Amino acid sequence: MVEEKEGVIKKKYELLEDLPGIGPATAQKLRELGFHTVESLAMATARELEPAGIGEKKAFAVIRTARSSISVSFVRADELLRMRQNVLRLTTGSKPLDILLGGGLETQTITEFYGEYGSGKSQLCHQLCVNVQLPPERGGLNGAALYVDTENTFRTERIVQMAKHLELDPEQVVKNIIYAEAYTSDHQIFLLDNADEVVKENNVKLIIVDSLTSHFRSEYIGREMLAPRQQKLNKHMHKLIRLARAFNAAAVVTNQVMAKPDVFFGNAVYPIGGHIVAHTSHTRIYLRKAAHGPVRIARLVSSPYLPEGEEIFKITGNGIEDVSEEEKVKPRRR
Repeated sequence: MVEEKEGVIKKKYELLEDLPGIGPATAQKLRELGFHTVESLAMATARELEPAGIGEKKAFAVIRTARSSISVSFVRADELLRMRQNVLRLTTGSKPLDILLGGGLETQTITEFYGEYGSGKSQLCHQLCVNVQLPPERGGLNGAALYVDTENTFRTERIVQMAKHLELDPEQVVKNIIYAEAYTSDHQIFLLDNADEVVKENNVKLIIVDSLTSHFRSEYIGREMLAPRQQKLNKHMHKLIRLARAFNAAAVVTNQVMAKPDVFFGNAVYPIGGHIVAHTSHTRIYLRKAAHGPVRIARLVSSPYLPEGEEIFKITGNGIEDVSEEEKVKPRRR
C-alpha cells in the first residue's frame, strides 16, 4: 500500500513478508518470537531479532523499514503537538477521577493503580473493560479490551452488571473482552509477547495486566533474585508500552503493595517493583479505602505533566460512580 503525506510518498507494509529482505521462513521465525505485525517489529531491538537468524546489519534495516511504514522518526515539537492530538482519553466512570487524570486515562501510556487488598483495583479494571466499548462522546474508545489476569479475579458476572447499568448489550460487551489467565511470570510474559496480532485483529484499545507483580513477587524470593526479577519486569513493561504506542491503546497495570514497618508517620505502604515499575509507569494512582462504606480515595502520585492531587469515588453494584454531596459529609464510623 502506498500513502502520500505532505508531498512524501511512503509505502505502508501490512504483513511481515511484505518487508524487503523478509521471506516466508524468516517471517515464521519472527512470529514464533512474538512478532506478528509490522507495528510490533517497528518497536523491536536488533538483538531481539537474532534468534530468527537475522544479522545485526539486516536487523537494523528491517526495523528501520518497519518504522518508516508507521511513521516512527524524529519530529519537531510543533509536529509532535499535532501528533498528540491523536492521543485519546478513556473515562473511568467517575468525573472527579477523570479530572484528576487530565480528562481520563491516556492512550499510548501506562497507567498504574496500586493499593492494598480491597482498594478497588480490579473493580476499576472491570469498569474500564466496559467503558472502552462506549462511543467517544460517552468517554469510550469504540474498541475492545485485552485482559491478562494473574490472580483469578476477573468475573464476567461483574462485567454484565456494569454493562446493564450503562445500557449496553451485556452479551456483546463480553464478546469484546479478550481474556487470558497467566499461571506463572513466564506465562504472563509470553502472553504479552504474543499479543500484537490479537490487539490488531480485534481493535483492542485497552490492555490490562491485573496484577503486574503478583507472580514475580511469589517466584523471585530473596535478595539474590532481585536483579533477574527486575530485568524481566523491565522488559515486560517495555513490551506493554510498545503495544500501547503501536496501536494507540491505553495500558493499565495494577500493583500490590508492601508495608514499611519502620515508618511511624505518614504512609506506611509502598508499591512492589521498585524503581523499574516507577520509572516505566507514566501515571501512578494510589487507591485506598475511605473510613466508611463503598468510598475510595484516589491519589495521583506521579505524572509527566499533571499535578499531584486526590479525589474520591465509590464502588457500587453499578460499578464506578461519583460520590454524592450527602455521602461526602457522612460521619465516619468509629
